Amino acid sequence: MNVAVLLFLGLGLLEAEGRCFFNRTQEHCMCYNLSQENLGSIIQCLPASVVEFWGGEVERYVDFPIGDLDDSTADMLRSLIIRKIVFGDLLVPEILLARALKFFSYTQVQELVFDRCIFKGRGNWEEMANQDLPILSLRFHNVTSAPLTGREQDLSSLSSWLGTLQELAVTGSRVTSLPCNIGRVFRALLSLDVAQNSLGDKSLTPAFCEGAFPHLQVLSLQRNNLTSYHGVCKSVKLLRELQQLDLSQNKLMAEPSSSSCQWPVSLRIFNLSSTGLDEVLAPLPPSLEVLDMSCNHLRAVDISLSSLKKLFLSQNLLQAAPSIRNYPMLDTFHLDNNSIAELPWDEVKLLEYLQDVSAAGNPYNCSCSGAGGLQTLASRGHLGQGWPQDYKCHSPPQYQGWLVRDVPVSVLQCNRAAVIAPICVILALLGVAGA
Repeated sequence: MNVAVLLFLGLGLLEAEGRCFFNRTQEHCMCYNLSQENLGSIIQCLPASVVEFWGGEVERYVDFPIGDLDDSTADMLRSLIIRKIVFGDLLVPEILLARALKFFSYTQVQELVFDRCIFKGRGNWEEMANQDLPILSLRFHNVTSAPLTGREQDLSSLSSWLGTLQELAVTGSRVTSLPCNIGRVFRALLSLDVAQNSLGDKSLTPAFCEGAFPHLQVLSLQRNNLTSYHGVCKSVKLLRELQQLDLSQNKLMAEPSSSSCQWPVSLRIFNLSSTGLDEVLAPLPPSLEVLDMSCNHLRAVDISLSSLKKLFLSQNLLQAAPSIRNYPMLDTFHLDNNSIAELPWDEVKLLEYLQDVSAAGNPYNCSCSGAGGLQTLASRGHLGQGWPQDYKCHSPPQYQGWLVRDVPVSVLQCNRAAVIAPICVILALLGVAGA
Protein backbone atom coordinates (compact mmCIF):
# COMPACT_ATOMS: atom_id res chain seq x y z
CA MET A 1 0.00 0.00 0.00
CA ASN A 2 1.60 3.35 -0.97
CA VAL A 3 2.26 6.24 1.42
CA ALA A 4 -0.24 8.60 -0.19
CA VAL A 5 -3.10 6.18 0.36
CA LEU A 6 -2.03 5.63 3.96
CA LEU A 7 -2.05 9.35 4.67
CA PHE A 8 -5.64 9.44 3.53
CA LEU A 9 -6.88 6.23 5.12
CA GLY A 10 -8.29 7.93 8.19
CA LEU A 11 -10.07 10.74 6.41
CA GLY A 12 -10.57 10.02 2.71
CA LEU A 13 -12.80 12.57 1.00
CA LEU A 14 -15.99 12.26 -0.98
CA GLU A 15 -15.77 12.06 -4.77
CA ALA A 16 -15.68 15.58 -6.13
CA GLU A 17 -13.52 17.68 -8.38
CA GLY A 18 -10.38 18.57 -6.46
CA ARG A 19 -6.63 18.35 -6.21
CA CYS A 20 -3.61 19.34 -4.11
CA PHE A 21 -1.51 22.49 -4.46
CA PHE A 22 2.03 22.55 -3.10
CA ASN A 23 3.94 25.71 -2.18
CA ARG A 24 7.55 24.61 -2.18
CA THR A 25 8.88 27.81 -0.61
CA GLN A 26 6.61 27.49 2.43
CA GLU A 27 6.57 23.67 2.42
CA HIS A 28 2.77 23.98 2.62
CA CYS A 29 0.30 21.79 0.73
CA MET A 30 -3.47 22.46 0.32
CA CYS A 31 -5.84 19.71 -0.86
CA TYR A 32 -9.47 20.27 -1.83
CA ASN A 33 -12.22 17.66 -2.27
CA LEU A 34 -9.93 14.74 -3.05
CA SER A 35 -11.50 11.59 -4.41
CA GLN A 36 -10.23 8.20 -5.49
CA GLU A 37 -9.95 9.58 -9.02
CA ASN A 38 -7.67 12.51 -8.15
CA LEU A 39 -5.97 11.07 -5.09
CA GLY A 40 -2.71 10.89 -7.02
CA SER A 41 -2.19 14.64 -6.65
CA ILE A 42 -1.43 14.07 -2.97
CA ILE A 43 1.99 12.76 -3.97
CA GLN A 44 3.25 16.32 -4.37
CA CYS A 45 2.47 16.93 -0.67
CA LEU A 46 5.05 14.43 0.55
CA PRO A 47 7.86 17.07 0.86
CA ALA A 48 5.52 19.41 2.81
CA SER A 49 5.77 20.13 6.53
CA VAL A 50 2.13 21.33 6.67
CA VAL A 51 -0.74 19.60 4.82
CA GLU A 52 -4.38 20.74 4.79
CA PHE A 53 -7.39 18.72 3.58
CA TRP A 54 -10.60 20.66 2.95
CA GLY A 55 -14.07 19.61 1.85
CA GLY A 56 -16.13 16.43 1.62
CA GLU A 57 -17.37 13.75 4.01
CA VAL A 58 -15.99 10.40 5.04
CA GLU A 59 -19.05 8.29 5.83
CA ARG A 60 -18.46 6.12 2.78
CA TYR A 61 -15.24 4.85 4.36
CA VAL A 62 -16.76 3.87 7.70
CA ASP A 63 -16.40 0.14 6.90
CA PHE A 64 -12.98 0.49 5.33
CA PRO A 65 -10.65 -2.14 6.87
CA ILE A 66 -7.64 -0.67 8.66
CA GLY A 67 -4.93 -3.09 9.72
CA ASP A 68 -1.40 -2.87 11.05
CA LEU A 69 1.35 -1.65 8.75
CA ASP A 70 4.25 -3.71 7.52
CA ASP A 71 7.74 -2.56 8.50
CA SER A 72 8.69 -1.02 5.15
CA THR A 73 5.52 1.08 4.96
CA ALA A 74 5.91 2.20 8.57
CA ASP A 75 9.49 3.28 7.85
CA MET A 76 8.31 5.30 4.84
CA LEU A 77 5.77 7.13 7.00
CA ARG A 78 8.38 7.94 9.61
CA SER A 79 10.67 9.42 6.94
CA LEU A 80 8.13 12.15 6.01
CA ILE A 81 8.72 15.68 7.34
CA ILE A 82 5.01 16.46 7.81
CA ARG A 83 4.58 18.09 11.21
CA LYS A 84 1.08 19.59 10.99
CA ILE A 85 -2.15 18.30 9.42
CA VAL A 86 -5.39 20.29 9.14
CA PHE A 87 -8.80 18.80 8.34
CA GLY A 88 -11.59 21.25 7.49
CA ASP A 89 -15.25 21.22 6.42
CA LEU A 90 -15.68 17.50 7.02
CA LEU A 91 -18.35 15.17 8.36
CA VAL A 92 -16.34 12.63 10.36
CA PRO A 93 -17.78 9.38 11.75
CA GLU A 94 -16.12 9.07 15.13
CA ILE A 95 -15.80 5.31 14.80
CA LEU A 96 -13.58 5.79 11.74
CA LEU A 97 -11.52 8.45 13.47
CA ALA A 98 -10.95 6.14 16.43
CA ARG A 99 -9.58 3.42 14.15
CA ALA A 100 -7.52 5.74 11.98
CA LEU A 101 -5.90 7.82 14.72
CA LYS A 102 -3.38 5.12 15.57
CA PHE A 103 -1.76 5.59 12.15
CA PHE A 104 -0.32 8.86 13.42
CA SER A 105 1.91 6.80 15.70
CA TYR A 106 3.91 5.94 12.56
CA THR A 107 4.46 9.62 11.65
CA GLN A 108 6.25 12.67 13.02
CA VAL A 109 3.08 14.79 13.03
CA GLN A 110 3.12 17.04 16.11
CA GLU A 111 0.04 19.22 15.48
CA LEU A 112 -3.45 18.09 14.47
CA VAL A 113 -6.21 20.60 13.67
CA PHE A 114 -9.93 20.14 12.98
CA ASP A 115 -11.70 23.23 11.64
CA ARG A 116 -15.45 23.41 10.96
CA CYS A 117 -15.91 19.65 11.30
CA ILE A 118 -18.89 17.61 12.49
CA PHE A 119 -18.10 14.48 14.51
CA LYS A 120 -20.87 11.94 14.18
CA GLY A 121 -21.72 9.01 16.42
CA ARG A 122 -19.52 7.37 19.05
CA GLY A 123 -16.21 5.69 18.39
CA ASN A 124 -14.67 2.63 19.98
CA TRP A 125 -11.64 4.17 21.63
CA GLU A 126 -10.52 0.99 23.38
CA GLU A 127 -8.21 0.31 20.43
CA MET A 128 -6.21 3.37 21.52
CA ALA A 129 -5.60 2.07 25.05
CA ASN A 130 -1.90 2.43 25.95
CA GLN A 131 -1.24 3.85 22.47
CA ASP A 132 1.33 6.66 22.26
CA LEU A 133 1.22 9.34 19.56
CA PRO A 134 3.76 12.02 18.60
CA ILE A 135 1.02 14.69 18.51
CA LEU A 136 1.69 17.40 21.12
CA SER A 137 -0.85 19.99 19.94
CA LEU A 138 -4.54 19.28 19.28
CA ARG A 139 -6.91 22.01 18.07
CA PHE A 140 -10.64 22.05 17.39
CA HIS A 141 -12.36 25.17 16.04
CA ASN A 142 -16.06 25.50 15.31
CA VAL A 143 -16.68 21.77 15.64
CA THR A 144 -19.83 19.86 16.57
CA SER A 145 -19.71 16.67 18.62
CA ALA A 146 -21.37 14.83 21.47
CA PRO A 147 -21.12 16.65 24.85
CA LEU A 148 -17.97 16.02 26.88
CA THR A 149 -20.03 15.01 29.91
CA GLY A 150 -20.27 11.24 29.98
CA ARG A 151 -17.19 10.77 27.77
CA GLU A 152 -14.80 10.09 30.64
CA GLN A 153 -14.37 6.43 29.65
CA ASP A 154 -13.51 7.37 26.06
CA LEU A 155 -10.84 9.77 27.25
CA SER A 156 -9.56 7.19 29.70
CA SER A 157 -8.75 4.91 26.76
CA LEU A 158 -6.78 7.80 25.24
CA SER A 159 -5.05 8.68 28.49
CA SER A 160 -1.65 7.30 27.45
CA TRP A 161 -1.53 9.84 24.61
CA LEU A 162 -3.52 12.70 26.18
CA GLY A 163 -1.28 12.50 29.22
CA THR A 164 1.60 13.73 27.04
CA LEU A 165 -0.33 16.42 25.11
CA GLN A 166 1.05 19.94 25.66
CA GLU A 167 -1.46 22.19 23.84
CA LEU A 168 -5.23 21.81 23.57
CA ALA A 169 -7.65 24.26 21.95
CA VAL A 170 -11.42 23.82 21.69
CA THR A 171 -12.72 27.16 20.43
CA GLY A 172 -16.04 28.36 19.01
CA SER A 173 -17.64 24.99 19.70
CA ARG A 174 -20.43 25.77 22.22
CA VAL A 175 -18.68 23.96 25.09
CA THR A 176 -20.68 24.41 28.31
CA SER A 177 -18.64 22.33 30.76
CA LEU A 178 -15.32 20.58 31.36
CA PRO A 179 -15.87 17.66 33.76
CA CYS A 180 -13.29 17.31 36.52
CA ASN A 181 -12.10 13.83 35.48
CA ILE A 182 -11.33 15.06 31.97
CA GLY A 183 -8.91 17.65 33.30
CA ARG A 184 -7.09 14.98 35.29
CA VAL A 185 -6.28 13.11 32.08
CA PHE A 186 -4.20 16.02 30.74
CA ARG A 187 -1.26 15.56 33.06
CA ALA A 188 1.33 17.39 30.91
CA LEU A 189 -0.86 20.09 29.33
CA LEU A 190 0.78 23.53 29.28
CA SER A 191 -1.77 25.53 27.26
CA LEU A 192 -5.58 25.34 27.23
CA ASP A 193 -7.65 27.55 24.93
CA VAL A 194 -11.43 27.34 25.37
CA ALA A 195 -12.26 30.77 23.94
CA GLN A 196 -15.59 31.60 22.27
CA ASN A 197 -17.63 28.96 24.05
CA SER A 198 -20.51 28.94 26.57
CA LEU A 199 -18.68 28.34 29.83
CA GLY A 200 -20.40 30.00 32.78
CA ASP A 201 -19.32 30.79 36.34
CA LYS A 202 -20.72 27.54 37.76
CA SER A 203 -18.87 25.38 35.23
CA LEU A 204 -15.37 26.62 36.13
CA THR A 205 -14.91 25.17 39.61
CA PRO A 206 -15.53 21.56 38.47
CA ALA A 207 -13.32 22.11 35.42
CA PHE A 208 -10.29 23.10 37.51
CA CYS A 209 -10.74 20.72 40.40
CA GLU A 210 -7.90 19.28 42.48
CA GLY A 211 -5.56 17.33 40.18
CA ALA A 212 -6.90 18.76 36.92
CA PHE A 213 -4.38 20.28 34.51
CA PRO A 214 -1.58 20.15 37.13
CA HIS A 215 1.04 21.85 34.94
CA LEU A 216 -1.14 24.35 33.07
CA GLN A 217 0.67 27.62 32.32
CA VAL A 218 -1.55 29.36 29.74
CA LEU A 219 -5.37 29.54 29.97
CA SER A 220 -7.69 31.41 27.62
CA LEU A 221 -11.31 31.85 28.71
CA GLN A 222 -11.91 34.69 26.26
CA ARG A 223 -15.46 35.41 25.15
CA ASN A 224 -17.45 33.00 27.29
CA ASN A 225 -20.38 33.65 29.65
CA LEU A 226 -18.35 34.56 32.72
CA THR A 227 -19.57 37.35 35.00
CA SER A 228 -17.92 36.88 38.40
CA TYR A 229 -14.38 38.23 38.75
CA HIS A 230 -13.91 36.70 42.19
CA GLY A 231 -15.61 33.50 41.03
CA VAL A 232 -12.99 33.03 38.33
CA CYS A 233 -10.27 33.73 40.88
CA LYS A 234 -11.54 31.01 43.20
CA SER A 235 -11.96 28.58 40.30
CA VAL A 236 -8.37 28.81 39.06
CA LYS A 237 -6.58 29.10 42.41
CA LEU A 238 -5.58 25.41 42.22
CA LEU A 239 -3.66 26.01 38.97
CA ARG A 240 -0.40 26.54 40.81
CA GLU A 241 1.77 26.93 37.70
CA LEU A 242 -0.56 29.29 35.79
CA GLN A 243 1.40 32.15 34.20
CA GLN A 244 -1.01 33.63 31.63
CA LEU A 245 -4.78 34.15 31.94
CA ASP A 246 -7.09 35.70 29.32
CA LEU A 247 -10.56 36.75 30.51
CA SER A 248 -11.17 39.30 27.76
CA GLN A 249 -14.62 39.79 26.20
CA ASN A 250 -16.49 38.49 29.25
CA LYS A 251 -18.86 40.78 31.16
CA LEU A 252 -17.22 40.78 34.56
CA MET A 253 -18.30 42.41 37.79
CA ALA A 254 -17.37 42.26 41.46
CA GLU A 255 -19.92 41.00 43.96
CA PRO A 256 -20.02 43.43 46.92
CA SER A 257 -20.61 40.63 49.40
CA SER A 258 -17.99 38.27 48.04
CA SER A 259 -14.86 37.53 50.00
CA SER A 260 -11.45 38.22 48.57
CA CYS A 261 -9.42 35.63 46.68
CA GLN A 262 -5.74 35.18 45.99
CA TRP A 263 -4.75 34.53 42.39
CA PRO A 264 -2.00 31.97 41.72
CA VAL A 265 1.31 33.58 42.70
CA SER A 266 2.81 32.34 39.41
CA LEU A 267 0.48 34.53 37.29
CA ARG A 268 2.46 36.99 35.15
CA ILE A 269 0.20 37.97 32.22
CA PHE A 270 -3.43 39.03 32.82
CA ASN A 271 -5.84 40.12 30.07
CA LEU A 272 -8.98 41.90 31.29
CA SER A 273 -9.67 43.87 28.12
CA SER A 274 -13.26 44.38 26.91
CA THR A 275 -14.79 43.11 30.14
CA GLY A 276 -17.02 46.11 30.87
CA LEU A 277 -15.15 47.06 34.05
CA ASP A 278 -15.52 50.59 35.40
CA GLU A 279 -12.93 50.10 38.12
CA VAL A 280 -9.80 48.06 38.76
CA LEU A 281 -10.99 45.14 40.84
CA ALA A 282 -8.97 43.88 43.76
CA PRO A 283 -7.05 41.83 44.27
CA LEU A 284 -4.66 41.70 41.34
CA PRO A 285 -1.98 39.04 41.08
CA PRO A 286 0.96 40.57 43.00
CA SER A 287 3.70 39.47 40.59
CA LEU A 288 2.08 40.67 37.36
CA GLU A 289 4.37 41.71 34.53
CA VAL A 290 1.71 42.39 31.86
CA LEU A 291 -1.76 43.85 32.54
CA ASP A 292 -4.22 44.60 29.74
CA MET A 293 -7.31 46.58 30.80
CA SER A 294 -7.97 48.28 27.47
CA CYS A 295 -11.48 48.81 26.04
CA ASN A 296 -13.24 49.21 29.39
CA HIS A 297 -14.94 52.07 31.26
CA LEU A 298 -12.16 53.01 33.67
CA ARG A 299 -12.14 56.61 34.90
CA ALA A 300 -9.14 56.23 37.19
CA VAL A 301 -6.40 53.69 37.87
CA ASP A 302 -4.79 53.75 41.29
CA ILE A 303 -2.84 50.54 41.73
CA SER A 304 0.73 49.68 42.62
CA LEU A 305 2.53 46.74 40.98
CA SER A 306 6.27 46.80 41.46
CA SER A 307 6.95 44.01 38.91
CA LEU A 308 4.74 45.37 36.11
CA LYS A 309 6.50 45.82 32.78
CA LYS A 310 3.61 46.39 30.35
CA LEU A 311 0.38 48.28 31.06
CA PHE A 312 -2.38 48.64 28.45
CA LEU A 313 -5.16 51.15 29.23
CA SER A 314 -6.23 52.28 25.77
CA GLN A 315 -9.90 53.06 25.00
CA ASN A 316 -11.09 53.89 28.49
CA LEU A 317 -12.47 57.08 30.09
CA LEU A 318 -9.31 58.21 31.85
CA GLN A 319 -8.98 61.95 32.34
CA ALA A 320 -5.48 61.63 33.73
CA ALA A 321 -2.72 59.10 33.31
CA PRO A 322 -2.07 56.98 36.40
CA SER A 323 1.02 57.72 38.44
CA ILE A 324 3.67 55.56 36.88
CA ARG A 325 5.89 55.90 39.92
CA ASN A 326 3.92 52.83 41.07
CA TYR A 327 5.46 50.81 38.21
CA PRO A 328 9.23 51.29 38.39
CA MET A 329 9.93 48.42 35.94
CA LEU A 330 7.51 49.66 33.25
CA ASP A 331 8.77 49.46 29.65
CA THR A 332 5.46 49.65 27.74
CA PHE A 333 2.65 52.12 28.50
CA HIS A 334 -0.42 52.43 26.22
CA LEU A 335 -3.06 55.13 26.80
CA ASP A 336 -4.61 55.65 23.36
CA ASN A 337 -8.12 57.06 23.00
CA ASN A 338 -8.82 58.31 26.50
CA SER A 339 -9.59 61.84 27.72
CA ILE A 340 -6.09 62.68 28.88
CA ALA A 341 -4.96 66.28 28.44
CA GLU A 342 -1.33 65.88 29.46
CA LEU A 343 1.10 63.06 30.22
CA PRO A 344 2.94 63.13 33.57
CA TRP A 345 6.21 64.15 31.92
CA ASP A 346 8.05 64.69 35.22
CA GLU A 347 7.42 61.02 36.05
CA VAL A 348 7.88 59.61 32.56
CA LYS A 349 11.37 61.02 32.12
CA LEU A 350 12.53 59.35 35.33
CA LEU A 351 11.59 55.80 34.30
CA GLU A 352 14.73 53.94 33.39
CA TYR A 353 13.14 51.13 31.36
CA LEU A 354 10.31 52.92 29.55
CA GLN A 355 10.66 52.45 25.77
CA ASP A 356 7.18 52.18 24.25
CA VAL A 357 4.62 54.89 24.96
CA SER A 358 1.43 55.05 22.91
CA ALA A 359 -1.04 57.82 23.71
CA ALA A 360 -2.70 58.81 20.43
CA GLY A 361 -6.26 60.07 20.19
CA ASN A 362 -6.33 62.13 23.40
CA PRO A 363 -7.48 65.80 23.65
CA TYR A 364 -4.11 67.31 24.48
CA ASN A 365 -3.49 70.60 26.23
CA CYS A 366 -0.60 71.91 24.19
CA SER A 367 0.85 74.09 26.89
CA CYS A 368 4.61 74.13 27.07
CA SER A 369 4.87 71.10 29.35
CA GLY A 370 2.18 69.15 27.50
CA ALA A 371 3.53 69.62 23.99
CA GLY A 372 7.15 69.66 25.08
CA GLY A 373 6.91 66.35 26.88
CA LEU A 374 5.36 64.57 23.90
CA GLN A 375 7.87 66.09 21.50
CA THR A 376 10.73 64.92 23.71
CA LEU A 377 9.31 61.39 23.89
CA ALA A 378 9.01 61.34 20.10
CA SER A 379 12.58 62.61 19.65
CA ARG A 380 13.80 59.70 21.78
CA GLY A 381 11.86 57.23 19.64
CA HIS A 382 9.51 56.22 22.48
CA LEU A 383 6.21 57.17 20.82
CA GLY A 384 4.87 54.28 18.77
CA GLN A 385 2.33 54.01 15.98
CA GLY A 386 0.13 57.08 15.56
CA TRP A 387 2.77 59.77 15.91
CA PRO A 388 2.48 62.45 14.73
CA GLN A 389 -0.85 62.37 12.84
CA ASP A 390 -2.99 61.13 15.76
CA TYR A 391 -1.61 63.52 18.37
CA LYS A 392 -3.65 66.73 18.16
CA CYS A 393 -4.14 69.75 20.38
CA HIS A 394 -7.51 70.42 21.99
CA SER A 395 -6.36 73.49 23.90
CA PRO A 396 -5.32 76.29 24.33
CA PRO A 397 -7.47 77.96 21.67
CA GLN A 398 -4.57 79.23 19.57
CA TYR A 399 -3.34 75.67 19.00
CA GLN A 400 -6.65 73.82 18.76
CA GLY A 401 -6.56 71.33 15.88
CA TRP A 402 -2.79 71.57 15.51
CA LEU A 403 -0.59 68.51 15.48
CA VAL A 404 1.33 68.39 18.76
CA ARG A 405 4.49 68.03 16.71
CA ASP A 406 3.99 71.47 15.17
CA VAL A 407 3.49 73.43 18.40
CA PRO A 408 6.45 75.82 18.86
CA VAL A 409 8.25 75.00 22.08
CA SER A 410 11.30 76.98 23.18
CA VAL A 411 12.98 77.97 26.42
CA LEU A 412 12.09 81.61 25.81
CA GLN A 413 8.40 80.82 25.38
CA CYS A 414 7.96 78.06 27.94
CA ASN A 415 10.24 79.00 30.79
CA ARG A 416 10.67 82.74 30.82
CA ALA A 417 11.89 82.64 34.39
CA ALA A 418 14.79 80.46 33.30
CA VAL A 419 15.81 83.17 30.81
CA ILE A 420 14.95 86.33 32.77
CA ALA A 421 16.66 85.30 36.01
CA PRO A 422 20.17 85.00 34.51
CA ILE A 423 19.69 88.34 32.71
CA CYS A 424 18.72 90.01 35.97
CA VAL A 425 21.77 88.57 37.69
CA ILE A 426 24.04 89.80 34.91
CA LEU A 427 22.53 93.28 35.02
CA ALA A 428 22.92 93.39 38.78
CA LEU A 429 26.58 92.40 38.56
CA LEU A 430 27.18 95.02 35.90
CA GLY A 431 25.56 97.63 38.14
CA VAL A 432 27.77 96.67 41.06
CA ALA A 433 30.85 96.76 38.83
CA GLY A 434 29.91 100.22 37.50
CA ALA A 435 29.43 101.56 40.99
